[in-house]
Amino acid sequence: MPKWNSISISGYHMQEAGADAVLEMAFTIADGIQYCETGIAAGLTIDAFAPRLSFFWGIGMNFYMEIAKMRAARRLWANLIKERFQPKSSKSLMLRTHSQTSGWSLTEQDPYNNIIRTTIEAMASVFGGTQSLHTNSFDEALGLPTKFSARIARNTQIIIQEESGICRVADPWGGSYMMESLTDEIYEKARKVIDEITELGGMAKAVASGMTKLRIEEAAAKKQARIDAGKDVIVGVNKYRLDKEVQVDVLKVDNQKVREQQIAKLEHIRKTRDPARAKAALEAITRGSAGKENLLELAVEASRARCSVGEISDAMEKVFTRYAAVNRMVSGAYKSEFGETNEMAQVMERIKAFAAKEGRQPRIMVAKMGQDGHDRGAKVVATGFADLGFDVDVGPLFQTPAEAAQQAVDADVHVVGASSLAAGHLTLVPQLIQELAKLGREDIIVVAGGVIPPQDYDELYKAGVSLIFGPGTRLPACAMQVLDKLEKNQEKQSAKS
Repeated sequence: MPKWNSISISGYHMQEAGADAVLEMAFTIADGIQYCETGIAAGLTIDAFAPRLSFFWGIGMNFYMEIAKMRAARRLWANLIKERFQPKSSKSLMLRTHSQTSGWSLTEQDPYNNIIRTTIEAMASVFGGTQSLHTNSFDEALGLPTKFSARIARNTQIIIQEESGICRVADPWGGSYMMESLTDEIYEKARKVIDEITELGGMAKAVASGMTKLRIEEAAAKKQARIDAGKDVIVGVNKYRLDKEVQVDVLKVDNQKVREQQIAKLEHIRKTRDPARAKAALEAITRGSAGKENLLELAVEASRARCSVGEISDAMEKVFTRYAAVNRMVSGAYKSEFGETNEMAQVMERIKAFAAKEGRQPRIMVAKMGQDGHDRGAKVVATGFADLGFDVDVGPLFQTPAEAAQQAVDADVHVVGASSLAAGHLTLVPQLIQELAKLGREDIIVVAGGVIPPQDYDELYKAGVSLIFGPGTRLPACAMQVLDKLEKNQEKQSAKS
């Protein structure tokens, strides 16, 4: 279909999860190759669909690296398509791309600095040749963007496009010895990773093996360790900190009200639709899932019959079942990158002392509840705490509060750490505390972390949350505070006995 990009092949979420430029580029292009192989296996020619594939890059603060990544990606994609699929049209070699500035680089501390960060990232994406761009709002490390912050984000790219003159030149860094060398270096490193993926049988098998997940988590843990140790500077976080943090207005959404409105809409749709047509459409999806029918066409028909996305997913789940991730953690990456310090030694000594009294290591479960798929923070906390000496359990994505509470009780944890980056904290975390109480485990400490507006802290404390950790919290300091709470609980239990 002309001018319709049917598939967006995303590396953005990989960078947000912790991938460096080489991993993001290699894994994303390997994804694209897998799509091409799937299309050809379905009977299409490469020229029938490759020109309409689109890529989506995350753009971080490593300015020259991001430009080189986008330049290298275009060359690598063209070469791989030519070598593996021999297209007749040169359009099949083109790498169409959208970019988005980093969400992970935004800081809660001194948040107006984020305007500068987003500007630098936006410039890198334009120098790298992006064809469309999303610029994040400066307050997204605090909560949902306001109209003011969204206007600043929009104007950032408009000024680059219409005032700076940057967009008048294609590939302005071409010919620079530094940039050409860096482009070649990233190209070769990414190609080696793709060769490794090919040996595993392609990207789908690499993902199933856990290789991609562990590589990304290792990179994320090492990056966090460098920040926590002060090796990588984050202005306003680990260097040049304000004596008193700036308060900014944050958009507040009544999650409970939105949820009730959505439920009411779904109930209305189900009452007014043709039930026989909806049932037939969903049954067709289930049958199609068992064979080789066009599920997109069947899903469109189900949507026309007023079936919800959830119902369509459930119809496919009957055949495919739901993916259950195997939680394998990276070991030693955080500790080795952070280095041996007095602070690290103090935390580990306190953990040993706690274990001597308790008879076991302090045990924490990191939980992700609701429709929140941002798990970089949760995985980094889990990896870091495990390296410090905690026993760590990691809950699967998209748990309900009841499921998270049951897992915590079954694992007999001391602490549940609820990670929230999708504005669900005021609804989900209090529900988690209530579910723990129903199971008779009010003694389990609940802490929260992630993108939580400071204005919401008091409400969470009133609901029973013991500690709240915002973006930029150093893991050793976080562990110390958790140990303070655990030791107080230990003292209370000793006094009772």
